This record gives sequence, structure tokens and C-alpha cells, in this order.
Amino acid sequence: MYLFLLISYGIIIVTNSLYMNINNNFNKIGFGTKLVHGGNYPDEITGNIVPSISLGTTFVQKEPGVKPGKLDPNSYGTGYFYSRQANPTRGALERAIAISENAKESIVFSSGMAAISTVIQLLKSGDHVITMNDLYGGTSSYFRDIASKSNGIKFSFIDVDNITLLESSINKKTKLIWLESLSNPLLKTPDIKKIIKIAKSKGCLVAIDSTFSSPYLINPLELGVDIVVHSATKFIGGHSDILMGVIVCNDEQLIKKIRFIQTGIGAVPSPFECYLTMRGLKTLHLRMKASQLNSLLIAKYLESHPLIDKIIYPGLKSYKYYDLYKEQFRGPGTIMSIYLKGDIKNVKLFLENLKIFSLAVSLGAVESLICSPSLMTHAIVPSKIREELGITDNLLRISIGIEDFNDLINDLDQALDYCSK
Repeated sequence: MYLFLLISYGIIIVTNSLYMNINNNFNKIGFGTKLVHGGNYPDEITGNIVPSISLGTTFVQKEPGVKPGKLDPNSYGTGYFYSRQANPTRGALERAIAISENAKESIVFSSGMAAISTVIQLLKSGDHVITMNDLYGGTSSYFRDIASKSNGIKFSFIDVDNITLLESSINKKTKLIWLESLSNPLLKTPDIKKIIKIAKSKGCLVAIDSTFSSPYLINPLELGVDIVVHSATKFIGGHSDILMGVIVCNDEQLIKKIRFIQTGIGAVPSPFECYLTMRGLKTLHLRMKASQLNSLLIAKYLESHPLIDKIIYPGLKSYKYYDLYKEQFRGPGTIMSIYLKGDIKNVKLFLENLKIFSLAVSLGAVESLICSPSLMTHAIVPSKIREELGITDNLLRISIGIEDFNDLINDLDQALDYCSK
């Protein structure tokens, strides 16, 4: 019996050393291997290959002030005190996401907006932020209606395609340039390298919301970006069943500040959502491959359809930023936007007759989703600004899932047929 236990314990030690080797040398292994094994350690007692869901909110100390769990890599050497501060399941997910982004650390939040607001709270009243003028509606509203009014942060919403304008907009109080890897919903992509060069020369931080791209398509830290944000609700989770945000960073001082803010405001996800997100992350590469293949075929179909006035998709040569995108990204992704011919009645007719595509906000899930930005995701943005940006009533944003390609094409085809009658 003792011999069996010793052998079993030895196997667990060997297994853990293999996982440690993977986690310590993630730059040398493939992306899929990173996702499956990154941040995961078999349980040292049972050998369980799936990280446990640690539901406890408090942790027992053997001596006052001596935190348990300092040897657990998921505590980053600080041990455990209270689950708002650190949690083993959350730590495992954070290390897994950091490995997927080739980053030192990631910090997960209760939502994407919680992550975004935490970045802004790194600033102080009177500081200035330059940002893209066609942001996600929730981000735009937070910047305009909350951070500017309650925190005293100044924002300049500009067309970052105009590099001269960007440079001239920077002043002594400019502390941050905020980008989206692909803007929502117009799919503009900024020239990250050019913007980084300007920002560094002016002493500005650069943060990028990489939700539309996921770690599968781009790792912005490698281009010089200081802070990367994701809504993990989307591609990272991938199943429309979790709400979570992520900040990824390499700067130790920034990481320390971000964790301090997070602990202070309590913007942490539950252990169960962390478990589900870690489970979803493991198949990100497989889901992206399937969805991206569907997307390329669907984009070509829609581009040639007589009822589509315009399609915006990075995989098409008609895409305005086609060459830049190929330079910065590893693939065209799974999001596209289309302008449907006709008025709002025609748009509603099309949407109401879809059978497989679900009319819903969000994106990056296994199921295909479609939405009307002007009526849904960007309804909060003033109509005048929407019109100026091109977010009109006939603009539709589509997130392609992993369903059978023929079924998706047939569904679009039959719904478009209603519009031509």
C-alpha cells in the first residue's frame, strides 16, 4: 500500500514538472498547446487533471497574519487572504490567459466594462485621453457620460487613420491613447506600430481593446502596446455563458496598480465563471479556425449578392485596411458588417426571417449572431454621432459561428429573398 502511494506520488510530481516546463517555456510551444495546458496543474493530492473550483471566500491562517497558499503559483507568491484579493481558480485562469497572450500577467474582471473602467482609473482628474471615434457603444458612453463627468478625464474622439491629427491632438496632459484592434462595428484597424512610435515619443501609454481579435489573431503587447483589454465574454469564453473582462500587461508597476484598483472596487468574477472561461479558452484555436473558414466563404457570398450595398470584412481585398491587416494580424477573423439595401423596414424584414442566425448582441460565440448596431449595441450613442460615423439603420454586424457552412448560407439566402419580394 505504501509502495503504491509512493509510486502514485512520484507520478504526480513528474506530471507537475511536465506542466511546469510547459508553463515556464510557453514561447517555445504551439498556440493550441498553450491553450490546452497553460496555467493548468494536476492536483498534487488526487492527480485530478482539471483545476478545482475553489468556492471559499476566506482562507484559514495557522498564525495571525501568515497567509496560506504562498507556494501555490495561482497566488503569485502572495498567498490567500480573502477571495476578493485572490482566488486559486481565478489565478489559474489568469495564468492561462497570460500564456495565450505571451504576457507576464493577466487580471480577470467581472465584465469587460469593469476592465475598461479600471484602466481609466489609472488616470487622475484633468488627464487627457485620445481615442478612436467609432468605439463600442458601451465604451463610448462610459468615456463621455461617466469618466469625463465624474472623474474629470478629458477625451478626444478622433479618426486615428489621420496620423497627423493624432500627433497634433497630444498635449502635456495626454496620458493615454485608447484603441480597438478592430473597431466596433465598422471594423477599422489602426496602424498600431505607427501609433506606438508616436505615443512613446510623447510619453503616453497605449491601451487596446482586442476583443474582436482574441489572442488567436494578434498579441498586441508584442507590437509595443502597454495594456490589452478583452471582453472574455466573447471569443475567450466562446459559449455565451459567462460575463468577464481581462487586462493583459507586461509592466510590473502597472500590474501592481491594476490589481490594487481591482481589489479596492471588488470587480472580480466568480470562481465558477473562471472555471467555465478556462474551459472555453482551451478550444479557442479550434473554434476560430472553424468560424474563420465559414466567415471567408460567407463574406464572398455576401459581397456578390445584389441586395448587399457594402460589406466590411478583413478577409476581402475590398477591405480598406487589407494590407495593414495582413501585416498586423494572423487571419481575417469572424466578424463582418454589411450595409443592406433599402430602409429600416427592409432591415427588420431580413432580421425577422432568419432561422439559424440569432438576433442578439455579443459576438465570438459558437453560434452565429447578428445585430443592428443603431438599434442595439450603439443605441446609446447620440444619433448625430452615429450618422457621422456611418452607423446607419441599414448597417448590420454579423458574428459567424461554427455551424455547418451550407446551413448558414441557406439561412442568409432565404432571409434575403424576403427583402426582394
